[in-house]
Amino acid sequence: MNTTINHSFESRYATSPNEVQQMDTDTLRRNFLIDNLFIADQTRWVLTFFDRYLTGGVMPVAGPVTLETPENLKASFFLERRELGIINVGGAGQVIADGETFELAYKEALYIGKGTQVIQFVSTDGNAPAKFYLNSTPAHATYPTRKVAREQAEIVELGSMETANHRVINKLLVNSVLPTCQLQMGMTELKSGSVWNTMPAHTHDRRMEVYFYFEVPEGQAVCHFMGQPQETRHIWMQNEQAVISPNWSIHSGAGTSNYTFIWGMAGENLDYSDMDFCPIPALR
Repeated sequence: MNTTINHSFESRYATSPNEVQQMDTDTLRRNFLIDNLFIADQTRWVLTFFDRYLTGGVMPVAGPVTLETPENLKASFFLERRELGIINVGGAGQVIADGETFELAYKEALYIGKGTQVIQFVSTDGNAPAKFYLNSTPAHATYPTRKVAREQAEIVELGSMETANHRVINKLLVNSVLPTCQLQMGMTELKSGSVWNTMPAHTHDRRMEVYFYFEVPEGQAVCHFMGQPQETRHIWMQNEQAVISPNWSIHSGAGTSNYTFIWGMAGENLDYSDMDFCPIPALR
């Protein structure tokens, strides 16, 4: 009997600052850029060995998509030893977790705890499909599955028009909103006329991070900066692309227009404010 596999799985090795200093543009992009996250009726996963963080996407079009367990996880079901965060960046949809249905509108989030065995993704309208952006990390405990709507987020407004970084941070799946093992996710929306995110830049040795850029207007782009503060590199990002940020690397970007991005983090510290800032004049 033939079994249809509706997922792809890719592994990325962890790299040191010394290696990154020697990388050209193509090598940087192969190691850190994640594209083609939303393929009709498939789940795409990229595993980075930084904190064994999984970044993925699923776009159900023809019908429900069941979350399969990649052979690489060596698990009897996907969340046997993991937790999962989901933010919908497409049309309306539903996530069904062990028989319980959660409606997810645009920019709404869902946390699914360790031990959940059967997960399905559904679009309300296949002509305007949901796009479920997925982050998953290893988990040591089980916490309740819970939806977080926009109005339930912890909201912080930062920056100014004068410094081109006026932005609204929506903390969605963070420990001040709900309990998680190590996964944290949120969404930052830049105001019209602002282009810089996460400035002043910072690192955090106790966490790695992944950025997912979306709402980038057609014909525009975001220049994402990474690397050690005194040895930076850049990667040009298009709409609906993600980028891996090691714990030793800054993670900041400037766009040719305003945009929105989702940040996801994992590591040993759930303190959102645990950051090692780099003064702007010290960046190289």
